[in-house]
Amino acid sequence: MTTTYTEDKDKLISDLKNFIHETEELLHLTADQVGERAESIRFKVTERLKKASIELDQLQSFAIKNAKLVGHATDEFVHINPWKSIGIAAGVGLVIGLLISRR
Repeated sequence: MTTTYTEDKDKLISDLKNFIHETEELLHLTADQVGERAESIRFKVTERLKKASIELDQLQSFAIKNAKLVGHATDEFVHINPWKSIGIAAGVGLVIGLLISRR
C-alpha cells in the first residue's frame, strides 16, 4: 500500500513537472504572436507556471520530509518494541494470508 502511494506520488510529481516544462515550451513557441491580449495571456500563464513550480517543489520537499519522519518513527518503534513489532507483522501477515486464501 505504501509502495503504491509512493509510486502514485512520484508519478504525479513527474507528470506535473512535464506539464510545466511543456507549457513553458508552448510559451516560447508562441512568443512571436503579437497583440495586447496575447501578451497578457502569456504573462498570466508565465506567472502561474512560476507559482505552480514553486508549490510543486514545496510539496515534494514536504512529502520527502514526512516520509523520512515516518521511517524514523517506525525504526524507533521497532527498536523499542521488537516483540510488539513481530506480533503486528505476524497479525498483518495472517490477515493478508486469510484474504488471499478466500479468493
